[in-house]
Amino acid sequence: MAETKREIERKYESDDSGLPDLTGVGGVAAVLDKGLAELDATYYDTADQRLAAAFLTLRRRTGGSDAGWHLKLPVAPGVRDEVRAPLSDTLPEELAALVRSRVREAELVPLVRLRSARDVRHLVDADGALLAEASVDAVTAERLTGAGGTVQWTEIEVELADGGDPAFLDQVEKRLTRAGVRPSAAPSKLVRALERTGARRTPPEPAAPATAGDHVLAYLRAQRDALVALDPAVRLGTPDAVHRMRVATRRARSTLRTFRAVLDRAVTDPVAAELKWLAGELGVDRDQEVLADRLTAALGALPPALATGLVHDRLASWARTRGAGAHAHLTGVLDSSRHLALLNTLDALLADPPLREAAARKPRKTLAKAVEKDLARLTAVVERALSLPPGEDRDLALHESRKKAKRTRYAAEAATPALGAPARDLTAAMKSLTTLLGDHQDSVMARRALCELAAVAHAAGENAFPYGVLYGREEARAAAAEAELPARWREAGDRWPS
Repeated sequence: MAETKREIERKYESDDSGLPDLTGVGGVAAVLDKGLAELDATYYDTADQRLAAAFLTLRRRTGGSDAGWHLKLPVAPGVRDEVRAPLSDTLPEELAALVRSRVREAELVPLVRLRSARDVRHLVDADGALLAEASVDAVTAERLTGAGGTVQWTEIEVELADGGDPAFLDQVEKRLTRAGVRPSAAPSKLVRALERTGARRTPPEPAAPATAGDHVLAYLRAQRDALVALDPAVRLGTPDAVHRMRVATRRARSTLRTFRAVLDRAVTDPVAAELKWLAGELGVDRDQEVLADRLTAALGALPPALATGLVHDRLASWARTRGAGAHAHLTGVLDSSRHLALLNTLDALLADPPLREAAARKPRKTLAKAVEKDLARLTAVVERALSLPPGEDRDLALHESRKKAKRTRYAAEAATPALGAPARDLTAAMKSLTTLLGDHQDSVMARRALCELAAVAHAAGENAFPYGVLYGREEARAAAAEAELPARWREAGDRWPS
C-alpha cells in the first residue's frame, strides 16, 4: 500500500568542508550524528523524458530507512509530495497509475542510477525534538541510456521535520550562506545528473502570442497541461483537484466551441464531444462532494434539538457511500483507453492545429467578436429565465444561463492577454454571475437530496422533520438568488463596451 509524505527541503552545493556547525540556529540545541547511509537508486522515465520535463521523479531505491519505490510530485519550489510504495522488482500499480496521464502507452525505462554516501545529521531542539535532517551526500550518477557517462558531486540537503515551520529553513540557509555554501542550481539530483551527462531534454519555450490563433492555442494548451498535471491529485483525493480538472475540461471545450472562426469545427467538434463526456464523468464525484459539504454545513446551522446524532449519522453515511462509489468510478475513467485517447488527441491537435483563415489575423477584432457572440447567447437565455414564473422551468433556464455564463467567462479569459481590461472586467462579472447561479443550482440539487433522505428516514421510523426544515431553508436561498439576479445581470452587462 502506497503512502504519501509532504517533503520540504533545500539543496546546496558543497565542497570538501562538509556541513557547517548549525548549533544555535533557530533553536537547534544539538546536532546529532546519525551515521553514514549507502543509497542506491535507479530513476525511471520515458525515452523522451516526459516525467523529467514536468519535474516528476520516479525511482526504485535500496538502502537507508525508506527503501522502496518513490514518486515525487512537485507542489511548490522546494516542496514535493513523495508517494512511497514497498520495494518490489516491478513498478507498483499505485505509482504507475499516478504517472499514466504523462506516460500513456510509452514504456518506462531506467534512465539514471544514483549512488549516494549520505552522512546524516539530526538537528534537534532542547527537548530532543527533530527540527530537520541535514545531510552531506557524495553522489555518483551513471547515465543508463544513450552513450552513458558517469559524473560525481557532493551536495548538502536540509529536509524539514514533519509539521515543522518552513521559516526554520530560512534561518538555516542564512547560516549556510555565511559559511560560503550556495543553493544548488538544480532542483533535484536527477535533473543535475541529466544536465551534467548531457542527457536532459528541454522543450523550447513557446513564442509570445501574436495572432488570434496564437492566443486561442495558448489558452487551449494551458488547459491540456492542467488536465495532465491534475491527474495524480485527483487519484490521491487532493481537495479541490476534481473541481480544478473539471474546470480545465470545460475551459478546453468552451474554447473549441467559441473560437470556431479560428479552429476548424469539422476537426474540433468530435474533440469537444469527448471533453463534454469527461466533464460529465468528473461531475459525478465533484457534484457529490459539493452537495455533501453543503448539507453538512446546513445541518450544523440547525438548533441542537433538530440536528440530532441520528440525523448527523444518516447524512454522514449517505455522503460516505455516495462519495466512495463516485471516486472509484472516476479512477476507472482516468484509467480508460477513452480518456488516454482524448489526451493524445489534444496533443495532436495542438501539434498540428486545424487553423482557419481568421487564425492569422490580428487578435483584437477576431477574439472580441467571438466573445460578443457568447455574450449575446447568454443574454437570450437570461432574459428567458427572468420571464418565467418560479418553478421547474425557471430552474432549468437558470441552470442553462449558468452554463452560458461560464462559456462567456472562459472566452473572456482566453481573450484577456489580447484585449486587456474589458475582457478582464467581463471575466470578473461572469465569475460573479456564475457564483450566484451556482448557488441557485446547488439549492435545487440539495432539495432533491433532502427529499430522498427524508423518505428513507421516514421509512426507518425516524423523525423526518429536520430534513423538511433544511428543505425550507434551501427554498429561501434559491428565492434570494432569483431576486438578486436582475441586478447582478445588469452589472455584468455594464462591464463590456457596447
